[in-house]
Amino acid sequence: MSRHVRGRPFYRGPWVVMAIGIAAAACGRPSLPPIASAEAAAAFEACRELAWEEKQGCYEARLLDELGAAGAGAALEMLESLAAADRTAQAQAHVLTHAIGINAYGPGETFTDVFEECTEVFQSGCYHGVVQAYFIAMGEPNAEMVAGLCAPYEADPADRWLLFQCLHGLGHGLTMYYGHHLLMALEGCDLLTTGWNRNSCYGGAFMENVVNAVAPHHPAAELVSDGTAAEDGAGEGAEAPDHGAGAHVHGAMAMADVVEPFEPLRADDPHYPCSILDEKYLTSCYQMQTSAMLWHNDGDIGDAAAACVDAPDAWRDDCFVSLGRDISGRTLQDEDDARRECRKSPEEYREWCYVGVVRNFVDVTATTEAGFSFCHTIEDRAKRQCHEAMGEALYSLYADEAARREACEASETEELALACRRGALVTG
Repeated sequence: MSRHVRGRPFYRGPWVVMAIGIAAAACGRPSLPPIASAEAAAAFEACRELAWEEKQGCYEARLLDELGAAGAGAALEMLESLAAADRTAQAQAHVLTHAIGINAYGPGETFTDVFEECTEVFQSGCYHGVVQAYFIAMGEPNAEMVAGLCAPYEADPADRWLLFQCLHGLGHGLTMYYGHHLLMALEGCDLLTTGWNRNSCYGGAFMENVVNAVAPHHPAAELVSDGTAAEDGAGEGAEAPDHGAGAHVHGAMAMADVVEPFEPLRADDPHYPCSILDEKYLTSCYQMQTSAMLWHNDGDIGDAAAACVDAPDAWRDDCFVSLGRDISGRTLQDEDDARRECRKSPEEYREWCYVGVVRNFVDVTATTEAGFSFCHTIEDRAKRQCHEAMGEALYSLYADEAARREACEASETEELALACRRGALVTG
């Protein structure tokens, strides 16, 4: 969710693993959990011996078969079983949830019905995929469409989690629609009426910018290239058009001759695109930027930490929060490994790396146990900020203030519980 760190909006994005460059560790012969379905077992046997990218395609095809046969919930459950057995599937799980969401929505379907079939597993990628597919199906976005898409989740505080997923997915969808022209997508996010909503949308746009640049096999690219999107203007309730290859026109294709393409990343500038953007975008930009840095430097955490030190003063903390999120993903949420990697950051900024780690722990599971456990193991000087970050996570998970207060009791001391309650906006 978007909260506040040092008085500025804090974008808590759900991106866990840039599956790029993460090696699958094989320790003995993996096996599926006992509860795995026959479909999951068949997918595991068919795909597990394949190389990295071939394996993703194999699992994706099996998951989409399950989606067609039994719906999004069943496909996500199948993915959970595969991820529990196969470290490669776990590392690719967020991307695969996008694929499930993208293929769950079809022209003519009601957005909210499909959106609510998703779950929060693997950082809620299914939700984001549904929004991506919706924008391709609906055609040219306008202010009413952008502002209204997530409105059903605005009124009830209990829907805060869904609201964030919708707004973050909106950023993904706008970026895709505009052919990954980041500046146009950000201008689309600017049509939202509150700063919290805009920052949530910006985060999705920055994530999609990086993902498409470093992983062109990402399922979002196939939504356009394979012709699975609807014709412009095919809205909800419209008859679904023929899905033959080449039958549809992506909005960006129509603009290709009039809009100069946007360069997503630059190898000679680890701070690009943040380095060219208006200040209003920089919090969200820097809270994604280390994913670009790590792509450029082949995953060198120490080098990315040094680059974060060179970020502008007002956004340096955000860069280290981004580094913590990427460390969490790259270590597959292993507490010891994540703590060790964060310690490659300068001591004065290390607490913000820890914040990124615990935020990601919560994003992956939509629970707080692992986050509090991590906070208990770090240096004393960083514990207050870590617990405050956990409180901010609680604010996104629980609409009820009493539930947030109770959850903060997992803190080690009353002083740290107070920091947690402060982050959770618990009064008194």
